[in-house]
Amino acid sequence: MRSRLGDDIDDFCVKCKRVMNHLVVSLLNDEPAKVRCRTCHGDHDFRHEQAPPPKIDARKAALIQQALEKAAAAGAAGAATDGLGAMATTADSDVVAVLAAAAASPELADAAIAVPTPTPARTPARKSARAK
Repeated sequence: MRSRLGDDIDDFCVKCKRVMNHLVVSLLNDEPAKVRCRTCHGDHDFRHEQAPPPKIDARKAALIQQALEKAAAAGAAGAATDGLGAMATTADSDVVAVLAAAAASPELADAAIAVPTPTPARTPARKSARAK
């Protein structure tokens, strides 16, 4: 089917991170080249409803791989120890599960690495000396 300027078309929106309704903004060889999201009004190249590949920082990927290897080595060495070592092995397996999930999803990797900071307690406001 031939597209025209202003036609509605479904495409992956890079801002909304979903397949949304778009308007055709420009054409190249009778195919959409640029589209505008009808939800966020962002313009981008036509992606044929394909999400971009996930981006993971090379440094973060190396740290995750290093932690997985270290946990696997500790799990193999800890299997021959007594009860205390078994508890450490269980904790290591939990860490391995979290790191494996983080390696699979960049959103989970950011959540697994982020450490919440405590919020300071609010002090009550003083009453002014000139109260009526």
